[in-house]
Amino acid sequence: GPVVGGWYKILDQLILGTTKVVAVKKMVLDQGAFAPCFLGCFLAITGAMNGLSVEENWSKIQQDYMDALLTNYCIWPPVQIANFYFVPLKHRLAVVQCVAIVWNCYLSWKANRM
Repeated sequence: GPVVGGWYKILDQLILGTTKVVAVKKMVLDQGAFAPCFLGCFLAITGAMNGLSVEENWSKIQQDYMDALLTNYCIWPPVQIANFYFVPLKHRLAVVQCVAIVWNCYLSWKANRM
């Protein structure tokens, strides 16, 4: 929550406005910069918390990362465009957290299967 909420504040400072074009620009930056980094960190931390060695963790990340990222790109771009266009900044995190219930279940399943 706090990381994503902070990220949305940064996006609003970097890209000003509320037009459709602005919403698309924010989504592109979100999905091009934040999502890949966040996903890699999530998988790495989950592997470490599961007690994987560095080599095992790296192998698991290599196995799961691209599939998870492509799945991310099927779900999040339309959600984020709508979120950035229709939802005020103070409510965006709540919208994302509703979708994230399903997304986090998928990520947990992906990260914890051996």
